[in-house]
Amino acid sequence: MNAASAPMPERIAERLRTAFAPELLEVRDDGHQHIGHSGEGKGHFHVRIVSAAFAGTTPIQRHRMIYAALAELMDHGIHALAIDAQAAATP
Repeated sequence: MNAASAPMPERIAERLRTAFAPELLEVRDDGHQHIGHSGEGKGHFHVRIVSAAFAGTTPIQRHRMIYAALAELMDHGIHALAIDAQAAATP
């Protein structure tokens, strides 16, 4: 299976792993909760990510970084994206 044919949660996870080398990454498909809503046919996803790449950034900056990493997918499969992004604890 090539990357373009992989399920969307896997495609999201791969892009986020590449961009942020996260310590923790969870991608959940919440589409079943949105049947009949606007955007049906595109996915509703929740991302939980912890990465050192977010050190020194604000929550808004983290969201922008994630949206930039997923830019190509935003118009091709992602309708809504809930984000919980945290900086990794420093030793």
